[in-house]
Amino acid sequence: MNAADNGFDLAVIGSGGGAFAAAIAARRKGRSVVMVERSTTGGTCVNTGCVPSKALLAAAEARRSAVEGTRFAGIRTEAGPVAFDALIDGKDKLVQQMRAEKYTDLAAEYGWDILEGTARFTGDRDNPALEVASADGGGSRRIEAAHYLVATGSAPWAPPVDGLEGAGYLTSTTAMDLDTLPESLLVLGAGYVGLEQTQLFARLGSKVTVIARSRLTSGEEPEISAALQDVFADEGITVHTHTRLTGVRRDAGGIVAIARTGDGRKLELRATHLLVATGRRPVTDGLDLDAVGVETGERGEVVVDEQLRTANPRIWAAGDVTGHPQFVYVASAHGALIADNAFDGAGRTVDYHHLPRVTFTTPAIASAGLTDAEAAAQGYTCDCRVLPLEYVPRALVNRDTRGLIKLVADASTGRLLGAHVLADGAGDVIATAVYALANDMTVQQMADLWCPYLTMAEGLKLAAQTYTRDVSKLSCCAS
Repeated sequence: MNAADNGFDLAVIGSGGGAFAAAIAARRKGRSVVMVERSTTGGTCVNTGCVPSKALLAAAEARRSAVEGTRFAGIRTEAGPVAFDALIDGKDKLVQQMRAEKYTDLAAEYGWDILEGTARFTGDRDNPALEVASADGGGSRRIEAAHYLVATGSAPWAPPVDGLEGAGYLTSTTAMDLDTLPESLLVLGAGYVGLEQTQLFARLGSKVTVIARSRLTSGEEPEISAALQDVFADEGITVHTHTRLTGVRRDAGGIVAIARTGDGRKLELRATHLLVATGRRPVTDGLDLDAVGVETGERGEVVVDEQLRTANPRIWAAGDVTGHPQFVYVASAHGALIADNAFDGAGRTVDYHHLPRVTFTTPAIASAGLTDAEAAAQGYTCDCRVLPLEYVPRALVNRDTRGLIKLVADASTGRLLGAHVLADGAGDVIATAVYALANDMTVQQMADLWCPYLTMAEGLKLAAQTYTRDVSKLSCCAS
């Protein structure tokens, strides 16, 4: 046992957003930190999630604009075939750059070591420790700390479908590392990952078909699902909603998928590749959490209290591994909160009531707060308004009115309960709604506030004005 491996204030398993946020916060408090990573430093977001997927989505959108032509009279565009290997190489170089600048270099700057190896808990509830097996096979080392953080994230999950494992399939991770563009792609799943990957590959030139167990993006408002399905249809994407995959096999032509529709019809769908995008599950395998009194849930998530402490008072958990909302900004907030709670006894908790989410399709989907159905389930009498983008001047000058803005308000008080947007730049628009939700604003207050003209965010103001007036009768420059 190396004496240098003992006496840390914080030992972190994982190296993603939550892990780094906690480590940075701890170092700022003058605490010693050590981090263990069994794979690639940086976690999901920078390596296989947000950064690479959004980089490829931006490229796909650029190609779509060139292929389909501009919406503006007098301007012509064209595009040649995609050099897919060059596109992937460019994505890889961006990932490498950001991983170095935002992760490995930062750890060196703040002064903590990242150990390459696989960690598991040893000892018991009262005396937990980590045993780290070196990645190079050079033995193991024991690490002892005052506090431990489990920040091991999540991994793609596939449902039990007959023949799926034998036929082989892509995940959101492996799809972005292909050498060649798929001729055709069958996408199982219509959540944010499935939708983004669907549009990404379709715009690069693949023929794409989606199988959705319910409707597209079923967690969003039904008006948004319907409008997005129209967008997909316009882009040549085939969608089978309320359809269940029952079996998969591979033949000389590729994938053969058997599915059953909601009304009992049998479908046989063919594609060269199958992408399974049916969600992610927490990664806790091999950690031996039960040995130190840490409980896990039905999906393997680490069970934590409101302060993100596990059943063992010296062990905490952050990010996807907790089963909480799977966003990198949630993981980062968890990490900072844990440092405050562990070292300062701050007793901080997480408030999700105005948490925003964005799906980076085009147009993008963004939401914050409650849906109409969620508000009703919580006992509110809802007063909702849906504003088509044809009434938003920014959309008109962009020559793209695909989309809508929906507001959910409490009928008795007028307080905003939720905002839901399908529009270009929806993620930026929803940031404004987050401030309104956080400050318990009413739709009347939103309608009366200043908002710069010819911005998409003005759509929120216009949607709020629909509660008291007919926006179709407003001057476009005098709302």
